[in-house]
Amino acid sequence: MSEPARAAFYDLDGTLISGNVVTRYAFCARNHPSRVRALLKSAKLVLSVPLLIGIDHYSRRRFNEYFYREYRGMQKAWLEALSERLFAEEIRPKIYPGAKALVEADRAAGFRLVLVSGGLDFDLGPVVRHFGFHHVISNRLVFENGVATGEMAPPLIAEDGKPAALRKLCLEYNVDTARSKAYSDSFSDLPMLEAVGMPVAVNPDRRLKRVALARGWRIMDLKHGS
Repeated sequence: MSEPARAAFYDLDGTLISGNVVTRYAFCARNHPSRVRALLKSAKLVLSVPLLIGIDHYSRRRFNEYFYREYRGMQKAWLEALSERLFAEEIRPKIYPGAKALVEADRAAGFRLVLVSGGLDFDLGPVVRHFGFHHVISNRLVFENGVATGEMAPPLIAEDGKPAALRKLCLEYNVDTARSKAYSDSFSDLPMLEAVGMPVAVNPDRRLKRVALARGWRIMDLKHGS
């Protein structure tokens, strides 16, 4: 029997890039084919920012369930067609200086590269190609007749949903979690970091930094390439 593989699991927002699901939605809202709906959606988003911050602090899972309802009524074909512009104009300029080198170092060391993001699948295709990830674990909207319903397809990738999806992939590809890595900036991803033998806190928020220091985890700053 072959030796189990090793994988490196990467969060995206705040870890490899400075953007997030809100800035990507804002890009979609601004570029909506209907000028009236573009203005309405953009204005609603601005007004809802304090509420979104509060929900996210309470629960990333609840944030995703609430926030992704804003996509209700958007056309799947249009969202997919917008993905290349979204990457070129909104995502690529926000990639941290040290992000690509980190991924390439893990590739050279023989790790299977996995993006684990609470973002939406149609946003992430160009990101996957840019970094050369082998797999992507992400959220998906439910569409009916090509139109977003505002609901999420299970499983929801947030909090405990991330390590569950991580373990499922490890079983499928014979990956040894004890010899694998995970990278994240957020305390909400603590369950994912705890699921592997080599967790790394990247640009960590205050709560995650405290945990990382207490447990002796590696801490990295990709914002400045270190």
